[in-house]
Amino acid sequence: MGSASPRDHLMKLLEPVVSAEGLDLEDITVTQAGRRRVLRVIVDRDGGVSLDDVADVSQAVSAALDDDDAMGQAAYTLEVSSPGVDRPLTEPRHWRRAATRLVKAELRDGSVVEGRITAADDAGVDLDVEGAPRRLEYEDLARGRVQVEFRRIDDVDGDEG
Repeated sequence: MGSASPRDHLMKLLEPVVSAEGLDLEDITVTQAGRRRVLRVIVDRDGGVSLDDVADVSQAVSAALDDDDAMGQAAYTLEVSSPGVDRPLTEPRHWRRAATRLVKAELRDGSVVEGRITAADDAGVDLDVEGAPRRLEYEDLARGRVQVEFRRIDDVDGDEG
């Protein structure tokens, strides 16, 4: 394996496998759980990830791991899932996939902006901050986080039933 870490090796091995299934490989972690190791593979794509997508990519990842021996001979558990709502928004695709969501954006200058994502492209993200549009360039952003809302904007319109 040379000087590459086991995680780097797994990312290189699995990225094309996940891409072939039409998904983005977001992260890989290997943790110890008692006597077993747990390999967590986080995948995502525009429009979200279905249970069928997870099943398909799980089979493809499992086959690639069997062929490569990257996990060695010891037993391990493979978990494939999509990222949780608490995943930091660090890549343009993360911001794009969070469109219409309320986010808290941390800027590199230390300030924080909270607003709803109205659009995101390769250069930056547009937010509605208390009714006023605000453009943030990715180079000025440290990271963002989706804020949990108990009533989505779509649900506010009217509940006169």
